[in-house]
Formats: sequence, structure tokens, C-alpha cells
Amino acid sequence: MPPPQTSDTDDFGPNFGLLARQKIETMIRRGMIVAQKPIDDGQAQPASLDLRLGPLAYRVRASFLPGRERPVMEQLAAFARDEDAINLEHGAVLERGCVYVIPLLERLRLPDSILGVANPKSSTGRLDIFTRLITDRSETFDRVARGYDGALYAEVSPRSFPARVRTGSKLNQIRFRRLNSQQLHLSDFTVEDRDLAQRHALLPLVDDALNLRQGLILRVALKPENGAQREAPIGFRAQKHADIVDVDRVGGYRLADYWEPIAPRDDGRLILDPGEFYILASRERLHIPRDLAAEMVPIDPAMGEFRVHYAGFFDPGFGAAPGGRPGARAVLEVRSHEVPFVLEDGQIIGRLVYEKMAEAPLTLYGEGSNYQGQGLKLSKHFTMG
Repeated sequence: MPPPQTSDTDDFGPNFGLLARQKIETMIRRGMIVAQKPIDDGQAQPASLDLRLGPLAYRVRASFLPGRERPVMEQLAAFARDEDAINLEHGAVLERGCVYVIPLLERLRLPDSILGVANPKSSTGRLDIFTRLITDRSETFDRVARGYDGALYAEVSPRSFPARVRTGSKLNQIRFRRLNSQQLHLSDFTVEDRDLAQRHALLPLVDDALNLRQGLILRVALKPENGAQREAPIGFRAQKHADIVDVDRVGGYRLADYWEPIAPRDDGRLILDPGEFYILASRERLHIPRDLAAEMVPIDPAMGEFRVHYAGFFDPGFGAAPGGRPGARAVLEVRSHEVPFVLEDGQIIGRLVYEKMAEAPLTLYGEGSNYQGQGLKLSKHFTMG
């Protein structure tokens, strides 16, 4: 059956760009997004849809992409044996350092004018669970070609803690871009710096000086915020050999059993140890306007000594404080590479690239979110007790 087609006269309206929740729900009603189990209301976010793990996980020897000619399951046969299949119906533990491919409950039947982009959920990144989306006959991760008709798969690799997951667990999410069917080559809805400067003059995007370089520059905070206690931690480092974390158990674990608080130094420096995982925060507090979304990207590929932010997507409304002021810091998930690397307070660590919504979501980020108004914050699984 060919994928459904859309036009400017259908339920999507005349605008193009990132689709809001109400249009994702339209996609579900029209059969563009289908699932083995009914999609629940909690999956739809302001500008994305949470994806759920299916009933089987396959442990594989190495990460892979299927390439243009093969479906994932065909390629999977070369990397996993039948006895490598793990039943997730009643929960199972994914071991640290291992790689798993898991068919998802959702599949897509996209029209030619809609493509998909995926990323880990915020909680997934903060647990240091490396997650990427794979589609059939694809040469890239986390991208779904326009007109794609097929299954979805998650590559999952816990890095710091063993992770207990089950059928229905949500580790990654997908957002959808609608293109003009008459100009399908125009797939970039990035907001230019001059437009960001104009917006900032009317309603601040950040609580500090606006620093633009093909997006909003972010700096790392390695000293306590004004008003915080002098000894307040400026970050957390994942403990080695910690216990299992159930990804669906909110508030079920003591911080002290999994994380080492990082005390501030007088010189405002932090030496990243190779292979260690850190939770840090931006110096700036942010606000994402209701008609935009944003993604964190590396400031410069040449600054390759560390990786920042696995889950780099910010929904419309993120960080909105009373009066629309910037109210939340960006949490940074940082891993150093081959050599120790010195970070200094205020050092540039990434940038936010803003993208236009086709229309503003009816429900903004923050209504019931665990991370709205956040400062330095671990995932929702941990308590201070």
C-alpha cells in the first residue's frame, strides 16, 4: 500500500516546519503513525512523539547500519543469533557496555512531504544510555527519510549503569518536519542569527549577553550560581560499578548510590577524566519561544576532546519563567574521549540551533515536566535521600 499523500488543503494547513503535538495526533488518526499497541496520550510531547520498545531485544557484537539495500532484520541476522534474543515483556537488564537492537512498537507510513528526526529523551541521556534510531535501508542514524514506510528500531547501549527495560519503555523520541511538496529540497527551517537577535530584543532568549554563532552559544558553569551555597556541587560524576537502574522507576534511587558530587574549585576548573561521564549545566538560563524548538549541537567539530549532550532537543516553552523570562539552565551530559581535558568556568561548550514550528503547540513544555525551571539536575530517577 503506498504511503498517504498530503496537500495544503488537508488537515495540516498551509504552514511548513516542525509539526506540533496537535499535528502529530493528526498523523496518528490518519494512519501515518501506527503501533502494535495503542498509542497513549502520554507519548505525544509539544513537538515530538515518545517511541516505545517492543517485546524483543537483540544483543549484537557491534553497532551497524543496514545500508540502502537491506532491511534491519536482514542485517541483524548477521550480527545476532536466535539465542541472543531477550524477552522484554516482563522486563530484562541491558548490560553496561553491550549493544542491543530493539524493534519498536511504532512504525511509520510517511507521505512524501514529511520526514523524521530522532533523539534520546532527556532522562535517557542523563542516565548515559546511548540510544539511536535505525530505519530499514538507511545509511544514517536518527533520520527517517520522507515517504518512509516501515518499521523503527532503537540501538541501545547503557554506558554507566546497567538498565532494566521492558516492552513499552520510552528511551527515544521522534519529531516530524513537513516540507512544501512543491519545494522538497527546502528542508532546513533553521532560524538565522539576525532573526534570533530581533527576537531577543523583544523577549529575552537567555538571561545573559546574547552570543550568536549560527545559533546561541552556551558556556559551562563550574562555579555555584549567585545565591547558591559556596559548597553547592557544580556537577556530578557517575560512579563505577553502580547497581541497575530501572528506566521506568521514577524517584526510586538515592543519588549517593550512583553519583559523586563535584565540589567547585577556587580556580573554576574541572579536569575531565577519559571515559568518565559527567552531568554539568550551562551558565545561561534559557527560554524557548512557543513557535520555535531548539537542538544542542557541537560548537566546532575540531573541539573533539569531549562529547556534550546526548539528548539535545528542547521543546517549545522550555525554560519559560513568569513573564516569559529565561528560567532553566541546559543540562550538559559530558564524556571525555582519549585524554584528560580541562574545562574552565565560562568556557564555550555548545550552541543551540533554533528551528521554526509549522505552528505553535497548543500545550507547551513544562506542564507537568520534571525538568522545567531546572538548574543542575539529574534524571527523574534519583532523589537526594
